[in-house]
Amino acid sequence: MPEFTAEELAAIGLSLRVAFWAMLGSLPFGILVALALARGRFWGKTFVDGLVHLPLVLPPVVTGYLLLLLFGRRGPIGELLEQSFGIVLAFRWTGAALAGAIMGFPLMVRAIRLSIETVDRRLEDAAGTLGANRFWVFALVTLPLTLPGIVAGMLLSFAKSLGEFGATITFVSNIPGQTQTLASAIYAYTQVPGGDAQALRLTFVSIVISMAALLASELLARRVRKRLAGD
Repeated sequence: MPEFTAEELAAIGLSLRVAFWAMLGSLPFGILVALALARGRFWGKTFVDGLVHLPLVLPPVVTGYLLLLLFGRRGPIGELLEQSFGIVLAFRWTGAALAGAIMGFPLMVRAIRLSIETVDRRLEDAAGTLGANRFWVFALVTLPLTLPGIVAGMLLSFAKSLGEFGATITFVSNIPGQTQTLASAIYAYTQVPGGDAQALRLTFVSIVISMAALLASELLARRVRKRLAGD
């Protein structure tokens, strides 16, 4: 097999960086939202649940366009970030990470929420009767018991972010070496004569990385479950 070109290696490296930061950046919000949906009782809960899962049913291009409207240099949030902190997301790799985080967020929240809902509330009540406040009950009882779901959610988010195309290319374009991820590089190679070999090579890389993430999610979650069960 021919060696990867510098452009292909850049796309692979950027995709991994984007997926990692998308996963890490959305994790705290994923845990909080999953906890609120699993345990909270508040008005508008159904609406919040639908809003969280909206990226799964919206065309990714629509999500990318909304990001451009909100976080672009002329958008209300993007203009505020640039003027106050010097942060620019549109047409930058950080914007690709934001797009990936939003597209992978529903999968992360769902995995963590299902894990929280399986926690035996009697264990939390027992910790409370021993004097632990709500924060320590969550940190020492609930969080460790939901660890399999957190691990699964993290890796599902990583895999989704890695393969994101529509929202990313709409929000940050397809600039080689700057915003060109694996998915956008594959698309670009399919549009030029003689690019099939490179597109196929990157497709294989994308499949391998995504399968590795999914398998790692299952194996790590299984290992954590066994450790929590004391096996």
